[in-house]
Amino acid sequence: MKLLELTKWLLDECDASRKRFFKMRELDATPLFFEEVKPHSDDVHQFLIDWKELAIQWIEETKPKYVHIQQIYNVVESMDQFVVQSFYKETSKKRFLQSVHSVQYTLSTLLRYLEEKNGEEKKND
Repeated sequence: MKLLELTKWLLDECDASRKRFFKMRELDATPLFFEEVKPHSDDVHQFLIDWKELAIQWIEETKPKYVHIQQIYNVVESMDQFVVQSFYKETSKKRFLQSVHSVQYTLSTLLRYLEEKNGEEKKND
């Protein structure tokens, strides 16, 4: 998967995590860790590893003004945490939503750069 597609996928996962968080609270449910939480978080983690490598390579090549390598590491760490936390009703709502919002901001900024670059490439063809 390319960086653009992975970034969109991760943004979708942010939305899915937020929805899951509220659904689990509404249902007052407790998930089965090895059947639900771990398989899903492992899948997301693999996408994050692939995305991180591509994003760092892209930053080193293009040197964008408002996206930095440290932000990429922060996205990976935060998403690894809040994807798991989204399954548990005991998670602090404020902290969870702040983490999701922060990750969405970084991903959206990166996506905007990627789409601008993609548009320029199509224009030059």
